Amino acid sequence: MADSASKQSDKFQTTNDDSTGVSAAISTKVSKPTHRLYVDVKPTQWPIVYTPEYNIGFLGLERLHPFDSGKWGRVVNILKEKNMVQDDTLVKPIEASEEDLLVVHSKKYIDSLKWSINVAGIAEVPPVALLPNFIVQRKLLRPFRYQTGGTILASKLAMERGWGINIGGGFHHCSSDRGGGFCAYADITLAVKFLFSHCPNVKRAMIVDLDAHQGNGHERDFMDDDRVYIMDVYNRGIYPHDGYAKKAIKKKVELQSFTEDEDYLKLVADNLTEALSEFTPDVIVYNAGTDILEGDPLGHLNISAKGILKRDEIVFEHAIKRKIPIVMVTSGGYQRSTGQIIADSILNLKERGLISCAEAESYKKPGLLGKFFSSKV
Repeated sequence: MADSASKQSDKFQTTNDDSTGVSAAISTKVSKPTHRLYVDVKPTQWPIVYTPEYNIGFLGLERLHPFDSGKWGRVVNILKEKNMVQDDTLVKPIEASEEDLLVVHSKKYIDSLKWSINVAGIAEVPPVALLPNFIVQRKLLRPFRYQTGGTILASKLAMERGWGINIGGGFHHCSSDRGGGFCAYADITLAVKFLFSHCPNVKRAMIVDLDAHQGNGHERDFMDDDRVYIMDVYNRGIYPHDGYAKKAIKKKVELQSFTEDEDYLKLVADNLTEALSEFTPDVIVYNAGTDILEGDPLGHLNISAKGILKRDEIVFEHAIKRKIPIVMVTSGGYQRSTGQIIADSILNLKERGLISCAEAESYKKPGLLGKFFSSKV
């Protein structure tokens, strides 16, 4: 292990994993940020955040929205089947409390969610308006609060490990005072503001939003904040058509419907290079929506599954090369195949040497005998 951080970054020093050649960033000169949501993580855990509480299911009403409300569990199941993760090597987040949410959200907005009719509008599932609010809180908003806590935690892990992934999150249509587009809490804004408040080394942040839809929520929240640079690549012909929010975008790329791989990947790579030459962030928040996939009923783009894997590679390569911590959230995706694609992308990042955790990869869950003997030590 090196004795000091490189000149390029006072936050990290690096170690090389001999098996992969990966430079794994670890915190050095700054003490770990402390907050209830910033849970302690073992060296044998990947900086990948997930809990089964993410998944949404109540009375079948979730099927009335095209969003796949169980994709997060499928992503993790595939990663388990491929022997990348185990339950013990994933990080479980804590549910964001009302106090946590009020760091960004107005009390008026949080109180509005206590009326089922308001939540029905945000979730775009009208029958939700007919349900008692305690059911809506438990079955719909509680999973969103867990995912919000997950984004906040994954951002902290990125600062400690160099990268972090929240298997959920990416509610980029929600701002401090309003939700929409199946987004009830502003997890991206919250994650950035928590870092500004609790991690002294984070002074500037870049949001790279590559979901098919414009990220109007975080754009409204950071409209006049020079500490935050937003790059947004989206289909100009679909929801939300938020002209006011577009004023906050520093690097705007508006796509035509049915844009394909070659043009799309060049636009992402070229504009990200330009963005990082204009602004040097202390962290990148990457909104990696898979609704750009060909055939998506809402995204209306024609990007292949291989194109999505390459897109994620491009973003991680830019961050890792510059030693900028990066946190990824999974955001939109409205086909059953998106869970497989997200898992394949994470596996591809590992195979390409862009993410690693040697301790997690070598960790073997102790059996009953192992537990017995270890308890005697």
